Formats: sequence, structure tokens, C-alpha cells
Amino acid sequence: MKNRIRVLRAEKGWSQAELADRVYVSRNSINAIENGRFDPSLPLAFRIAGAFGLAVEDVFDKTGTCRS
Repeated sequence: MKNRIRVLRAEKGWSQAELADRVYVSRNSINAIENGRFDPSLPLAFRIAGAFGLAVEDVFDKTGTCRS
């Protein structure tokens, strides 16, 4: 599943560890999600989107073409 997490983090100036703390997971989990090695659970996807103040669809795209 494609996602915009790396770009969104950069816009906020957050490290992977900072985002991980905000959504209650490990930095390794954020790294794996960013690199497409792990698809988050629905509750985690909502927490990640919420941390950025966005809808899930604005962060994750199952078709592989995230919106800009």
C-alpha cells in the first residue's frame, strides 16, 4: 500500500521516532510502513492520519497513486 508518510513527516519536521510516539508504535513500525514492508491496521492508519490532521485516504492509497 502506497503512503505519503515520509513527505508528511518532512513537512511537519518530525522524525520517525516523533511520529511513532504520537501514534503509540515503535520507530521500526513507522519505518516499515513508510517503506511498504508493512500495512498498518485500520486503527493505526486512523491514528497516523489523525496525527497529520488528514483523512486516511489522504495518507494511504490502496491503488498505489497517492494524492498530492
